Amino acid sequence: MGRYIAARIALMVPVLLILVTVMFVVLRIMPGDPVLAVLGGRNVSPEVIEEYRRRLGLDRPLAVQYVEYLGQIVRGDFGVSMRSGRPVVRELMERFPATLELAVAGMGVAFVVGLAGGMLAATRADRAADHAMRLANVGLFAMPIFWFGLMLQMIFAVELRWLPVGGRLDPVSQALFEPITGFYVLDAALRRDWSTLGLAVRHLVLPAITLGVVLSGLVGRLSRTRLLEVLGADYIRTARAKGVGERRVLWAHALRNALIPIVTVVGMQFALLVAGAVLTETVYSWPGVGRYLLTSIEYRDFPAIQGTVVFIALFVSLVNLLVDLTYPLIDPRVRL
Repeated sequence: MGRYIAARIALMVPVLLILVTVMFVVLRIMPGDPVLAVLGGRNVSPEVIEEYRRRLGLDRPLAVQYVEYLGQIVRGDFGVSMRSGRPVVRELMERFPATLELAVAGMGVAFVVGLAGGMLAATRADRAADHAMRLANVGLFAMPIFWFGLMLQMIFAVELRWLPVGGRLDPVSQALFEPITGFYVLDAALRRDWSTLGLAVRHLVLPAITLGVVLSGLVGRLSRTRLLEVLGADYIRTARAKGVGERRVLWAHALRNALIPIVTVVGMQFALLVAGAVLTETVYSWPGVGRYLLTSIEYRDFPAIQGTVVFIALFVSLVNLLVDLTYPLIDPRVRL
Protein backbone atom coordinates (compact mmCIF):
# COMPACT_ATOMS: atom_id res chain seq x y z
CA MET A 1 0.00 0.00 0.00
CA GLY A 2 2.79 2.42 0.94
CA ARG A 3 4.70 1.74 -2.29
CA TYR A 4 1.51 2.21 -4.31
CA ILE A 5 0.80 5.60 -2.71
CA ALA A 6 4.42 6.69 -3.18
CA ALA A 7 4.32 5.67 -6.86
CA ARG A 8 1.08 7.57 -7.44
CA ILE A 9 2.47 10.69 -5.77
CA ALA A 10 5.65 10.41 -7.87
CA LEU A 11 3.53 10.23 -11.03
CA MET A 12 1.86 13.51 -10.06
CA VAL A 13 5.16 15.38 -10.40
CA PRO A 14 5.55 15.22 -14.23
CA VAL A 15 1.83 15.86 -14.70
CA LEU A 16 1.99 19.01 -12.58
CA LEU A 17 5.23 20.11 -14.26
CA ILE A 18 3.62 19.87 -17.71
CA LEU A 19 0.51 21.68 -16.49
CA VAL A 20 2.47 24.51 -14.87
CA THR A 21 4.68 24.90 -17.96
CA VAL A 22 1.74 25.04 -20.36
CA MET A 23 -0.10 27.51 -18.13
CA PHE A 24 3.01 29.69 -17.78
CA VAL A 25 3.60 29.82 -21.56
CA VAL A 26 -0.07 30.41 -22.46
CA LEU A 27 -0.42 33.31 -20.04
CA ARG A 28 2.75 34.96 -21.39
CA ILE A 29 1.81 34.70 -25.07
CA MET A 30 -1.76 35.96 -24.60
CA PRO A 31 -2.32 39.43 -26.12
CA GLY A 32 -2.67 42.44 -23.84
CA ASP A 33 -0.69 43.87 -20.95
CA PRO A 34 -1.53 42.31 -17.55
CA VAL A 35 -0.21 45.38 -15.70
CA LEU A 36 -2.61 47.66 -17.60
CA ALA A 37 -5.43 45.20 -16.92
CA VAL A 38 -4.71 45.29 -13.18
CA LEU A 39 -4.20 49.07 -13.01
CA GLY A 40 -7.45 49.41 -14.93
CA GLY A 41 -7.00 52.28 -17.35
CA ARG A 42 -4.99 54.06 -19.97
CA ASN A 43 -4.35 57.21 -17.88
CA VAL A 44 -1.42 55.66 -16.08
CA SER A 45 2.04 57.10 -16.55
CA PRO A 46 4.71 54.89 -18.15
CA GLU A 47 6.85 55.29 -15.01
CA VAL A 48 4.12 53.80 -12.83
CA ILE A 49 3.57 50.93 -15.29
CA GLU A 50 7.30 50.19 -15.42
CA GLU A 51 7.63 50.33 -11.65
CA TYR A 52 4.66 47.98 -11.24
CA ARG A 53 6.11 45.59 -13.82
CA ARG A 54 9.49 45.62 -12.08
CA ARG A 55 7.89 44.99 -8.68
CA LEU A 56 6.00 41.98 -10.06
CA GLY A 57 9.13 40.58 -11.74
CA LEU A 58 7.61 40.82 -15.23
CA ASP A 59 10.63 42.76 -16.55
CA ARG A 60 12.90 39.74 -16.16
CA PRO A 61 13.59 37.16 -18.92
CA LEU A 62 10.92 34.47 -19.25
CA ALA A 63 13.36 31.71 -18.34
CA VAL A 64 14.21 33.46 -15.06
CA GLN A 65 10.51 34.01 -14.30
CA TYR A 66 9.81 30.32 -15.03
CA VAL A 67 12.59 29.00 -12.77
CA GLU A 68 11.59 31.36 -9.97
CA TYR A 69 7.96 30.29 -10.27
CA LEU A 70 8.86 26.59 -10.13
CA GLY A 71 10.89 27.30 -6.99
CA GLN A 72 7.88 29.00 -5.44
CA ILE A 73 5.61 26.05 -6.28
CA VAL A 74 8.05 23.59 -4.67
CA ARG A 75 8.03 25.70 -1.51
CA GLY A 76 4.22 25.80 -1.53
CA ASP A 77 4.23 29.50 -2.35
CA PHE A 78 1.76 30.36 -5.14
CA GLY A 79 2.85 34.01 -5.24
CA VAL A 80 1.02 37.24 -4.49
CA SER A 81 -2.12 38.34 -6.32
CA MET A 82 -1.45 41.27 -8.65
CA ARG A 83 -4.97 42.56 -8.04
CA SER A 84 -5.28 42.38 -4.25
CA GLY A 85 -1.64 42.20 -3.13
CA ARG A 86 -2.45 39.22 -0.87
CA PRO A 87 -0.90 35.72 -0.98
CA VAL A 88 -2.75 33.53 -3.49
CA VAL A 89 -2.71 30.56 -1.11
CA ARG A 90 -4.55 32.57 1.55
CA GLU A 91 -7.18 33.74 -0.93
CA LEU A 92 -7.69 30.16 -2.18
CA MET A 93 -8.01 28.82 1.36
CA GLU A 94 -10.67 31.42 2.10
CA ARG A 95 -12.74 30.37 -0.92
CA PHE A 96 -12.11 26.63 -1.05
CA PRO A 97 -14.59 25.71 1.75
CA ALA A 98 -17.39 27.39 -0.21
CA THR A 99 -16.54 25.41 -3.35
CA LEU A 100 -16.09 22.15 -1.45
CA GLU A 101 -19.38 22.59 0.40
CA LEU A 102 -21.17 23.18 -2.90
CA ALA A 103 -19.42 20.23 -4.59
CA VAL A 104 -20.26 17.83 -1.74
CA ALA A 105 -23.91 18.87 -1.78
CA GLY A 106 -24.04 18.64 -5.59
CA MET A 107 -22.41 15.22 -5.61
CA GLY A 108 -24.86 14.03 -2.95
CA VAL A 109 -27.75 15.05 -5.21
CA ALA A 110 -26.10 13.41 -8.23
CA PHE A 111 -25.37 10.15 -6.42
CA VAL A 112 -28.81 9.75 -4.84
CA VAL A 113 -30.80 10.78 -7.94
CA GLY A 114 -28.53 8.97 -10.40
CA LEU A 115 -28.27 5.73 -8.45
CA ALA A 116 -32.01 5.64 -7.77
CA GLY A 117 -32.74 6.21 -11.46
CA GLY A 118 -30.21 3.58 -12.51
CA MET A 119 -31.66 1.00 -10.12
CA LEU A 120 -35.18 1.76 -11.29
CA ALA A 121 -34.18 1.37 -14.94
CA ALA A 122 -32.12 -1.82 -14.37
CA THR A 123 -34.86 -3.61 -12.42
CA ARG A 124 -37.40 -2.72 -15.13
CA ALA A 125 -35.24 -3.31 -18.18
CA ASP A 126 -36.90 -2.74 -21.58
CA ARG A 127 -40.11 -1.57 -19.95
CA ALA A 128 -41.67 1.88 -20.04
CA ALA A 129 -39.92 3.05 -16.85
CA ASP A 130 -36.54 1.96 -18.28
CA HIS A 131 -37.06 3.86 -21.53
CA ALA A 132 -38.26 6.95 -19.65
CA MET A 133 -35.23 6.91 -17.32
CA ARG A 134 -32.79 6.43 -20.19
CA LEU A 135 -34.32 9.38 -22.03
CA ALA A 136 -34.27 11.50 -18.86
CA ASN A 137 -30.63 10.65 -18.13
CA VAL A 138 -29.52 11.63 -21.62
CA GLY A 139 -31.50 14.86 -21.41
CA LEU A 140 -30.14 15.77 -17.97
CA PHE A 141 -26.52 15.15 -18.90
CA ALA A 142 -26.84 17.15 -22.13
CA MET A 143 -28.53 20.10 -20.45
CA PRO A 144 -26.40 23.32 -20.32
CA ILE A 145 -25.63 23.93 -16.66
CA PHE A 146 -25.88 27.74 -16.84
CA TRP A 147 -29.29 27.54 -18.57
CA PHE A 148 -30.59 25.08 -15.98
CA GLY A 149 -29.32 27.32 -13.16
CA LEU A 150 -31.03 30.37 -14.63
CA MET A 151 -34.30 28.44 -15.07
CA LEU A 152 -34.23 27.34 -11.42
CA GLN A 153 -33.56 30.92 -10.35
CA MET A 154 -36.47 32.19 -12.46
CA ILE A 155 -38.91 29.61 -11.08
CA PHE A 156 -37.95 29.14 -7.42
CA ALA A 157 -36.31 32.48 -6.59
CA VAL A 158 -38.03 35.08 -8.79
CA GLU A 159 -41.54 33.68 -9.45
CA LEU A 160 -42.26 31.53 -6.39
CA ARG A 161 -39.84 33.32 -3.98
CA TRP A 162 -39.22 30.06 -2.14
CA LEU A 163 -35.44 30.20 -2.21
CA PRO A 164 -32.77 32.95 -2.40
CA VAL A 165 -31.37 33.90 -5.77
CA GLY A 166 -27.67 33.69 -4.83
CA GLY A 167 -24.88 34.05 -2.28
CA ARG A 168 -24.21 31.89 0.80
CA LEU A 169 -26.21 34.03 3.28
CA ASP A 170 -28.20 37.27 3.15
CA PRO A 171 -26.06 40.43 3.64
CA VAL A 172 -27.03 41.02 7.29
CA SER A 173 -26.42 37.40 8.37
CA GLN A 174 -23.19 37.34 6.35
CA ALA A 175 -21.90 40.39 8.26
CA LEU A 176 -22.85 39.01 11.68
CA PHE A 177 -21.86 35.36 11.18
CA GLU A 178 -18.40 34.25 12.35
CA PRO A 179 -17.42 31.04 10.53
CA ILE A 180 -15.16 28.45 12.16
CA THR A 181 -14.14 26.16 9.30
CA GLY A 182 -15.59 28.09 6.34
CA PHE A 183 -18.27 25.43 5.75
CA TYR A 184 -21.32 27.50 6.65
CA VAL A 185 -23.72 24.60 7.18
CA LEU A 186 -21.27 22.86 9.51
CA ASP A 187 -20.27 26.08 11.29
CA ALA A 188 -23.86 27.11 11.93
CA ALA A 189 -24.56 23.63 13.38
CA LEU A 190 -21.43 23.80 15.57
CA ARG A 191 -22.50 27.21 16.88
CA ARG A 192 -26.09 25.96 17.32
CA ASP A 193 -27.22 28.95 15.30
CA TRP A 194 -30.30 27.30 13.82
CA SER A 195 -31.60 30.37 11.97
CA THR A 196 -28.26 30.76 10.16
CA LEU A 197 -28.21 27.02 9.51
CA GLY A 198 -31.59 27.27 7.82
CA LEU A 199 -30.42 30.24 5.75
CA ALA A 200 -27.22 28.43 4.72
CA VAL A 201 -29.17 25.36 3.63
CA ARG A 202 -31.71 27.45 1.70
CA HIS A 203 -28.91 29.26 -0.13
CA LEU A 204 -27.23 25.93 -0.92
CA VAL A 205 -30.28 24.16 -2.36
CA LEU A 206 -30.48 25.68 -5.84
CA PRO A 207 -26.72 25.61 -6.65
CA ALA A 208 -26.47 22.01 -5.40
CA ILE A 209 -29.46 20.91 -7.48
CA THR A 210 -28.03 22.69 -10.52
CA LEU A 211 -24.73 20.84 -10.23
CA GLY A 212 -26.13 17.52 -9.04
CA VAL A 213 -29.08 17.01 -11.35
CA VAL A 214 -26.99 17.60 -14.48
CA LEU A 215 -24.39 15.09 -13.28
CA SER A 216 -27.04 12.57 -12.18
CA GLY A 217 -27.65 11.72 -15.84
CA LEU A 218 -24.15 10.23 -16.13
CA VAL A 219 -24.41 8.39 -12.81
CA GLY A 220 -27.83 7.02 -13.78
CA ARG A 221 -26.67 5.67 -17.15
CA LEU A 222 -23.59 4.06 -15.64
CA SER A 223 -25.57 2.56 -12.74
CA ARG A 224 -28.12 1.02 -15.10
CA THR A 225 -25.48 -0.50 -17.37
CA ARG A 226 -23.39 -1.92 -14.54
CA LEU A 227 -26.40 -3.27 -12.62
CA LEU A 228 -27.74 -5.03 -15.71
CA GLU A 229 -24.39 -6.80 -16.12
CA VAL A 230 -24.31 -7.88 -12.48
CA LEU A 231 -27.97 -8.95 -12.36
CA GLY A 232 -27.26 -11.38 -15.23
CA ALA A 233 -24.32 -13.03 -13.45
CA ASP A 234 -24.35 -16.67 -12.31
CA TYR A 235 -24.13 -15.90 -8.59
CA ILE A 236 -27.23 -13.71 -8.83
CA ARG A 237 -29.16 -16.56 -10.51
CA THR A 238 -27.89 -18.90 -7.78
CA ALA A 239 -29.09 -16.53 -5.05
CA ARG A 240 -32.52 -16.30 -6.68
CA ALA A 241 -32.66 -20.10 -7.05
CA LYS A 242 -32.00 -20.41 -3.28
CA GLY A 243 -35.07 -18.27 -2.63
CA VAL A 244 -33.32 -15.02 -1.69
CA GLY A 245 -35.73 -12.10 -1.99
CA GLU A 246 -35.38 -9.73 -4.94
CA ARG A 247 -34.78 -6.74 -2.68
CA ARG A 248 -31.93 -8.53 -0.88
CA VAL A 249 -30.49 -9.70 -4.21
CA LEU A 250 -30.43 -6.12 -5.44
CA TRP A 251 -29.08 -4.37 -2.34
CA ALA A 252 -26.82 -7.02 -0.79
CA HIS A 253 -25.49 -8.91 -3.82
CA ALA A 254 -25.79 -6.83 -6.99
CA LEU A 255 -25.31 -3.22 -5.87
CA ARG A 256 -22.08 -3.78 -3.95
CA ASN A 257 -20.41 -5.50 -6.91
CA ALA A 258 -21.64 -2.82 -9.28
CA LEU A 259 -20.27 0.04 -7.20
CA ILE A 260 -16.58 0.00 -8.22
CA PRO A 261 -16.95 1.68 -11.65
CA ILE A 262 -19.67 3.92 -10.23
CA VAL A 263 -17.40 5.04 -7.37
CA THR A 264 -14.60 5.62 -9.88
CA VAL A 265 -16.73 7.88 -12.05
CA VAL A 266 -18.28 9.64 -9.06
CA GLY A 267 -14.82 10.29 -7.59
CA MET A 268 -13.46 11.68 -10.85
CA GLN A 269 -16.59 13.74 -11.40
CA PHE A 270 -16.37 15.05 -7.85
CA ALA A 271 -12.86 16.34 -8.51
CA LEU A 272 -13.99 17.82 -11.82
CA LEU A 273 -17.03 19.26 -10.05
CA VAL A 274 -14.70 21.37 -7.89
CA ALA A 275 -12.76 22.43 -10.97
CA GLY A 276 -15.82 23.04 -13.12
CA ALA A 277 -18.06 24.89 -10.71
CA VAL A 278 -17.18 28.17 -12.44
CA LEU A 279 -20.53 28.52 -14.21
CA THR A 280 -22.62 27.58 -11.20
CA GLU A 281 -20.67 29.86 -8.87
CA THR A 282 -21.05 32.71 -11.37
CA VAL A 283 -24.79 32.19 -11.85
CA TYR A 284 -25.41 32.06 -8.08
CA SER A 285 -22.75 34.62 -7.00
CA TRP A 286 -21.15 31.83 -4.97
CA PRO A 287 -17.82 33.07 -3.52
CA GLY A 288 -15.76 29.98 -4.36
CA VAL A 289 -12.58 29.01 -6.19
CA GLY A 290 -14.29 28.91 -9.60
CA ARG A 291 -15.51 32.47 -9.33
CA TYR A 292 -12.08 33.53 -8.06
CA LEU A 293 -10.47 31.94 -11.14
CA LEU A 294 -12.90 33.69 -13.48
CA THR A 295 -12.24 37.09 -11.85
CA SER A 296 -8.49 36.47 -12.01
CA ILE A 297 -8.74 35.70 -15.73
CA GLU A 298 -10.67 38.93 -16.32
CA TYR A 299 -7.85 40.94 -14.68
CA ARG A 300 -5.10 38.73 -16.13
CA ASP A 301 -3.81 38.15 -12.60
CA PHE A 302 -0.99 35.73 -13.50
CA PRO A 303 -0.10 34.48 -9.99
CA ALA A 304 -3.77 33.95 -9.09
CA ILE A 305 -4.54 32.06 -12.32
CA GLN A 306 -1.46 29.86 -12.07
CA GLY A 307 -1.98 29.23 -8.36
CA THR A 308 -5.64 28.29 -8.83
CA VAL A 309 -4.89 25.89 -11.69
CA VAL A 310 -2.11 24.15 -9.73
CA PHE A 311 -4.32 24.00 -6.64
CA ILE A 312 -7.16 22.39 -8.63
CA ALA A 313 -4.73 19.93 -10.28
CA LEU A 314 -3.41 18.87 -6.87
CA PHE A 315 -6.94 18.41 -5.60
CA VAL A 316 -7.99 16.31 -8.62
CA SER A 317 -4.91 14.08 -8.24
CA LEU A 318 -5.56 13.65 -4.52
CA VAL A 319 -9.20 12.70 -5.06
CA ASN A 320 -8.23 10.15 -7.73
CA LEU A 321 -5.75 8.62 -5.30
CA LEU A 322 -8.40 8.40 -2.58
CA VAL A 323 -10.81 6.77 -5.04
CA ASP A 324 -8.23 4.09 -5.82
CA LEU A 325 -7.68 3.47 -2.11
CA THR A 326 -11.40 2.81 -1.58
CA TYR A 327 -11.45 -0.16 -4.00
CA PRO A 328 -10.34 -2.79 -1.43
CA LEU A 329 -13.01 -1.53 0.97
CA ILE A 330 -15.74 -2.11 -1.62
CA ASP A 331 -14.37 -5.33 -3.13
CA PRO A 332 -11.89 -7.35 -0.98
CA ARG A 333 -10.70 -9.14 -4.14
CA VAL A 334 -8.95 -5.93 -5.20
CA ARG A 335 -5.41 -5.56 -3.84
CA LEU A 336 -3.27 -2.47 -4.41
